[in-house]
Amino acid sequence: MVRVACIGGGAWGANLIRNFSTLGALHAICDSDPETLKRHAKTYPQVAVNESFTMLLKHPALDAVVIATPAGQHASMVKQALEAGKDVFVEKPLALTLPEGREVVEMAARASRILMVGHVLQYHPAVRALNGLIARGELGKVQYVYSTRLNIGKFRREENILWSFAPHDISTILLLVGQMPSTVQASGGTYLQQGIPDVTITSLAFPSGVKGHVFVSWLHPFKEQKLVVVGDKKMAVLDDLSKEKLVLYPHHVDWIDRAPVARKADAEVVPVPAEEPLANECRHFLDCVERRIQPHTDGREALRVLEVLHAGQLSLDREGAAVRLGTASEPTNQGVQVHPTAIVDQPCEILPGTRIWHFSHVHAGCRIGADCNIGQNVVIGPHVTIGTRVKIQNNVSVYEGVTLEDFVFCGPSMVFTNVINPRSAIPRKTEIKKTLIRHDATLGANCTIVCGVTVGRYAFVGAGTVVIRDVADHALVVGNPARQVGWMCECGITLNVLKGRAKCEACGARYAVDRKRGCRRVDKASLVEGTS
Repeated sequence: MVRVACIGGGAWGANLIRNFSTLGALHAICDSDPETLKRHAKTYPQVAVNESFTMLLKHPALDAVVIATPAGQHASMVKQALEAGKDVFVEKPLALTLPEGREVVEMAARASRILMVGHVLQYHPAVRALNGLIARGELGKVQYVYSTRLNIGKFRREENILWSFAPHDISTILLLVGQMPSTVQASGGTYLQQGIPDVTITSLAFPSGVKGHVFVSWLHPFKEQKLVVVGDKKMAVLDDLSKEKLVLYPHHVDWIDRAPVARKADAEVVPVPAEEPLANECRHFLDCVERRIQPHTDGREALRVLEVLHAGQLSLDREGAAVRLGTASEPTNQGVQVHPTAIVDQPCEILPGTRIWHFSHVHAGCRIGADCNIGQNVVIGPHVTIGTRVKIQNNVSVYEGVTLEDFVFCGPSMVFTNVINPRSAIPRKTEIKKTLIRHDATLGANCTIVCGVTVGRYAFVGAGTVVIRDVADHALVVGNPARQVGWMCECGITLNVLKGRAKCEACGARYAVDRKRGCRRVDKASLVEGTS
């Protein structure tokens, strides 16, 4: 079992402590306030308590830390934890400046540590259900998204209401819309403390034409947490304070005598599992640490939210002037080698150490991690996300809708698609299907990955293979259509499985294989369980 320490035992930290204790992973609690520690020690007598974060990080049995301290401490504490070799779950925001956020994400990538940020709404069953409805076209073409997060207190001093309340809504809107905004515009009011806005309204304009609005306030007479999504077929309302979390309204508009006439219809309640979002989030973090997979809300996702927050803050500082993303801060492509014949459209984000070779084209809105190698005649984007140390060989096009996690290998001339039924005469840009290539997967030369599938971590797709359905972790697939013919070690060697067990002949790694859980490495887990 993964062992975690919760850093910060305040109001929200107490919720994290409760959940990790329930999951059997809580190993220690750290807080600078002795009274807070004393209170938690009574509730969790079996758990160690410590006032010193620095001393706690030296404990060899500790696998990960969960940070729920004031926002101004997040970046420095994450860096200390990464330097100590720990995986990290930090509450939002990741940092209070965009450059500091980038530094933290790059550091986690270099250290090969898990970095997860607490954008808890992405683990809300109603948000997941809503995202599924949008993906299946139930709402039609999304036209605008409107969110409210209002309450009286808790007033902050180190961050304003935009940075305190809006990260959750921005993260959710980026998930639902599926792209970054092109411009951000924010206005607000300061009433309680000089220079700290208490109320902000932020407008997001997306390249697809979708508009988003985020209204946040800690100076409001009552609590409200709502998200409204308006599509051309149906409208959806997610009300987190209501018993019926997600409701659809199949209203539509008729045009009579060249004038719009609203036609109302009965509301449809969408059944949503009664799950605590924070419990789902904590469970996901433990799974990521144990299986070494990228979290849904990883550092790259946190940077996207920070980029929007940063642009919103600039707009506030400029009295509501619109800010184009990519012009909101210093150039993000320093330390990147780009061949003179290659084209890199702006804005995009490319982390240091990445090399882009002859005649390649990176479209605007892309995010490429550190130390990647982009070969000759490669096309990326727009709005593609690529992880750390990814290798893309010559003559590959990575289309919009494709995500490559860390350490993915794309062989020469392999093919991605992003629309299932393309027609030259029929525009289908709104029908792009997402394709996910997980951590350390290998895609052989000339293989084809048909859109809408997930290729699992450490999977191996043979040369010339045509993948039309999901590929399991560690699976070896070949043929047209792809069929599984074996299992692969993390080091890329075929495993010989005997009675549900396998040991890699090259690196010695041990695996368990069964029909229900697939192939999973067991020697790492046993080492964790055996620590004292």
